[in-house]
Amino acid sequence: MPGYPRLLGDVGGTNVRFALETAPQRIGPVTAFKVADYPSLEAAIRHYLAALPSGGARPRYAAVGLANPVTGDRVKLTNHAWAFSISEMQRALGLDLLLAINDFTALALGLPHLGKGGLTLLREGTAVAGAPMALVGPGTGLGVSGLVPARSGPAVALAGEGGHIELMPDTDDEWIAWRAAHKAFGRVSAERLLSGMGLSLIHAALHAETGTPLARPLAPAQVTEGAIRDADPICQRAFAVFCGLLGSVAADIALVLGARGGVYLGGGIVPRFVPALQASAFNARFTAKGRMAAYLESLPVHVITAQFPSLPGLAQALAEALAHGGQNRYVSPFST
Repeated sequence: MPGYPRLLGDVGGTNVRFALETAPQRIGPVTAFKVADYPSLEAAIRHYLAALPSGGARPRYAAVGLANPVTGDRVKLTNHAWAFSISEMQRALGLDLLLAINDFTALALGLPHLGKGGLTLLREGTAVAGAPMALVGPGTGLGVSGLVPARSGPAVALAGEGGHIELMPDTDDEWIAWRAAHKAFGRVSAERLLSGMGLSLIHAALHAETGTPLARPLAPAQVTEGAIRDADPICQRAFAVFCGLLGSVAADIALVLGARGGVYLGGGIVPRFVPALQASAFNARFTAKGRMAAYLESLPVHVITAQFPSLPGLAQALAEALAHGGQNRYVSPFST
C-alpha cells in the first residue's frame, strides 16, 4: 500500500477544510479556509501545502470531497464559481493520484468510522447490521447519499443528487413556502426549502403572507436564532416548516434505500439545534407515511455531531482507489 501522508480536502459551498492522513484513519489537525478567499481549489491547496512544516514528507496522494456531482474529469461547483480538470490539477500539483468525489458520498463512507461519540440519537429504533444506511443533510444545499452493503469488498456509497427530488408540502405554512418558491423558480426541489437559502425563503414567504414583505431576507442563522433563542413567532413558524419537511424527506429517502441500518442527518445546519429538532414535528412527520408507518417506526435516526465527519470517508475512498490501481469507483459511468 502506498505511503503517507495523504492529503484530504472537504470542499463545501462556503468553506474548504484540509488535513493530512498520517496512517490508516489517523487524521491530523484540520485547517479551514473560506472558499471566497481563493480564485481556485488549486490555489487553496497550494496555500495549505506551503504552510506545512518544512522538511516533512509531502503528500503524493490526495482526495477531495466536493459539494456537487462528479461525473468526469471536469468539475464545476454547484454553489460556487470554482471549476477545474481533475487530471490537470493533479499534474500541476505533482500528485500521483488526485481523487475527487461528492462530499456526501464521502460522508456516507465515513459513517462506520464515526463511533457513538460522533452521533446524537434523534429517534429510537433498531438498526439491522449490514443493512443500507440513509444520509440526508441540509447545508448550503441538500446532500443525500447512502451506504449500501456489497456482496464482496467494502460497502458502496451512493453518488447521487437526491437533494433535487420533488417536495410535497403538507401544512398550510408549508404550502405558503412552496408557492413562493414555485413562483420564483418554477420547479420546487427539496433543496429549495431544505437548505440555508431555504430557511431564508420560508421565513420571507411567511412574513410576506402577513402583508408586510421584508426589505431583505433574513440570513439562515437569523431565522434559527429568532425561532430558538428569541421566540419570534414567524421565525418559529419557519423553523417548524423546515423541521416538518426534513422529517418527510428523510423518510422518503429511507424508504427508497430500505435503510434498516438507520438514517443519519448531517450537513451544516441540523447539528446546531438537535434539542429543538427533537422537540419539533420531525419525528411525527418521519413516520407519517400511511401503510409504511410501522416500517419507519423501527428505524433509528441519528444526527452527525462529529467534527469534520467527511474526512474519514475521504480517507476510505482514497485507500480503496489506491488498492485498485487508482480507480475511482464514485465517478458516474455516464460522464459528461
